[in-house]
Amino acid sequence: MPEPEREDHGAYDPVGPRPREAISPTGQGGAMDLALEEAESLDKGPGPGPAAGTGAQQKARSLWSDAWHQLRRNPVFLISSLVILFLVVISIWPQLIASGDPLQCDLSKSQDGSSPGHPFGYDTQGCDVYTRTVYGARASITVGICATLGAALLGSALGGLAGFFGSWGDALLSRVADIFFGIPVILGGLVFLSVVTSDTVWPVVGFIVLLGWPQVARIARGSVITAKQHDYVQAARALGAGNGRLLLRHVAPNAVAPVIVVATIALGTYIALEATLSFLGVGLRPPTVSWGIDISNAASQIRNAPHMLLYPAGALSLTVLAFIMLGDAVRDALDPKLR
Repeated sequence: MPEPEREDHGAYDPVGPRPREAISPTGQGGAMDLALEEAESLDKGPGPGPAAGTGAQQKARSLWSDAWHQLRRNPVFLISSLVILFLVVISIWPQLIASGDPLQCDLSKSQDGSSPGHPFGYDTQGCDVYTRTVYGARASITVGICATLGAALLGSALGGLAGFFGSWGDALLSRVADIFFGIPVILGGLVFLSVVTSDTVWPVVGFIVLLGWPQVARIARGSVITAKQHDYVQAARALGAGNGRLLLRHVAPNAVAPVIVVATIALGTYIALEATLSFLGVGLRPPTVSWGIDISNAASQIRNAPHMLLYPAGALSLTVLAFIMLGDAVRDALDPKLR
């Protein structure tokens, strides 16, 4: 059978016509170039391949998983978490380590030192200092956690909405926050709590939330303004996503990290603020057991019975330090620039 006619009357190439890029500028063809490329690929080693690419995708971590990976290796986070866990447990079940009654006192043992079964001694009223120190964690932890949750939720909602929508609401929130920033905390507590007659922790919690939300709102506002300018938010908006979906699905998850850091550090500050207000006589009031109340009662007897002040003040300092250390560890884990 006769061969089909070819327009090219030169030598027949069984491979077929080669692409233009395979021909070198010198006109010798692409065999040498292909050989050089193959040698370079061998020198670089095998490529990632499908399996390697799949493994790399499996090893990729999100912001939260990467932060948790960093926190597990941070001794500061582990120590502070154990201390806080212990404080939370004894605040819920103080009878686990203290079998006495914090309100049961014996005046005959007033200001006595340590004795068997009473390692911290007695206060002025003859109450066991160890039992009162253990039970005092309940009020302080309750005030700190409730005030932090209230300030974080209120500040995040107002600051996030103001930063996302802007306009006159943003300007109004900024001016209102400036007004609250101008109120001295201690003076405001003396004025606000002096007219409250309740013996519960809720007036103190409400006052701390009232003065604490502007700080969280300012942080949330700035974080939301930064997050909504990212490309993925603009792409979702271009695809027709509404404001609610943008705020809840795209902006809020990527703007909540700074709020968590600020709230964690502020929790220790709020516990110290409660103790300060109780020390001044406008915070928690007897018969509520509080470290601030015990410190206030022991301040006048520091020379005669220093143990009355040492143990509640040490417990307060340890608690505040643990929460501040936890906040610093969380900040370092959530901020890639600090690693």
